[in-house]
Amino acid sequence: MRLSLLAILLFASSTGAQTPAPSDPHLRKARRVLATTPLVDGHNDLPWAIRNSAQHPHDVEAYDLRTRTAGHTDLERLKQGMVGGQFWSVYIPGEIRDSGYARVQLEQIDIARQVIAKYPERLTWALTAAQIRQAHKSGKVGSLLGLEGGHAIENSLGALRAYYDLGARYMTLTHNTHTDWADSAAQTPARHHGLSPFGEQVVLEMNRLGMLVDLSHTSVETMDDALRVSKAPVIFSHSAAQAVCPVPRNVPDDILRRLKANGGVIMVTFVAGFVDPDVAKVMQPLIEEFNRRARTLKTEAERERLRAEIQARAKATVPRTTVAKVADQIDYIRKVAGVEHIGIGADFDGATQWPDGLSDVSMYSNLFAELIRRNWSDADLKRIAGENVLRALARAEQVAAELQKTTQPGLTRPN
Repeated sequence: MRLSLLAILLFASSTGAQTPAPSDPHLRKARRVLATTPLVDGHNDLPWAIRNSAQHPHDVEAYDLRTRTAGHTDLERLKQGMVGGQFWSVYIPGEIRDSGYARVQLEQIDIARQVIAKYPERLTWALTAAQIRQAHKSGKVGSLLGLEGGHAIENSLGALRAYYDLGARYMTLTHNTHTDWADSAAQTPARHHGLSPFGEQVVLEMNRLGMLVDLSHTSVETMDDALRVSKAPVIFSHSAAQAVCPVPRNVPDDILRRLKANGGVIMVTFVAGFVDPDVAKVMQPLIEEFNRRARTLKTEAERERLRAEIQARAKATVPRTTVAKVADQIDYIRKVAGVEHIGIGADFDGATQWPDGLSDVSMYSNLFAELIRRNWSDADLKRIAGENVLRALARAEQVAAELQKTTQPGLTRPN
C-alpha cells in the first residue's frame, strides 16, 4: 500500500512496542510452528522505501539491508521473523501521470531485482509455489514481485506479459484511482461499476499467464466482477474485513464468502487503521482529504509533501492498538470465509502505524502466539502462515498451463 491512502497518513506508534518475553510458551510454540512451514507475506513495500529514502533515494547500495535500516525491513529482522516467502510490492502512484507509469514501474522493478540479487545469502528468486518451498528449506526468503496498481500496464496486455516475465506474480487491479478499465475503492463516483470489458480481458490474461489477481484497493463492484470472471483463485494481498473495521478499503462479508468457491485468499494486513475501527474513525476525514488532493498533483515530490502535511496533522490524535486487533480480524474471517482462505500481508514499509508488537518484519511470531492463546491448532496456523497462498499460487499455475494449451495471448486494447 506504501505511502498512500490510510497507511501513509498514520504516524509511528511502535515506539515502546510490547513483545512477549522469550520464556512465553506460546511464543516458543509459534516459532516451532513457523520453522516447519514457509511464512509467506503478501505485501512489503521495501522498493518504494528505497526509492524515497531521505538520505539516498533510489540507491540500493546505500540502503544496506545487512545493517539495521530506518524502515521495517532488513536481513537480520527477516531472519528473526522467520519469513520464508515475500511478495515484494513494486508500487507506483496512480495519481502521478506526468512521470510516465511504465517508466516508473520499470524503475521500481529494477530496484526490487537489484535488492534480490544483492543479498544471495538471504534472498533468492522463487517464482513458483514449489520454488518458495525450496527456498524455505534452504533457509532463504523466496522472492517474487507484486505490481500494485493496474495503471502500470497503460492498457497494454503486452506490458502485462512483460511485467510477468520480469517476476511479477500478482497485480493489484487498482490502487487509489480508477484505471481505464476498473474501479478503485478510494475514488468516487464509480467510472465502470466494476470491470469494463477490457478489464475482464485483463483478468483472463492474468489467468493465462499464471499471475494472481489481487483485489486489495478495488471497489466492491470490481471485486464482484473479478470473482465472476477469474478462472483461478484471487487474492487480497493486504486487506481486512469491512465488518470489523468499516473502511471502504476493506472486504465485505459477501465477498469473503465467495472465496470458498473461488479458492482465493485474503492476506490480512497489520496496518492499524485497517484492522482497528477506533483508529479508522479518527483517520477517515484525513484519508478522504488526502485522496482528493493527491489526484490534483503532478509530481511525486508534491505528493510526498502532502503526505508529510497530513501525517503531521494526524500524529497527535491517532490511538495506539494491539496485536489482538489483528487476531480479531483473523478470527472473524475464519468464521465467514473459512480458515483455508486466510493469509498474511503485513504491508511493512508501506505504512507508519502498527499494533504494539507487530511493528516490523521480526515480529510475526507475536501474532501467531496470540492465535495460539486463542486455541488455534498447528495445522490452521500453518495454513494462514503460507500454505493457503501457496495452494492458490499453485492452482493459478495449473490454470495457466491448461489455458496456454488452448488460448492465444490476448490482444492489446486499441487506442
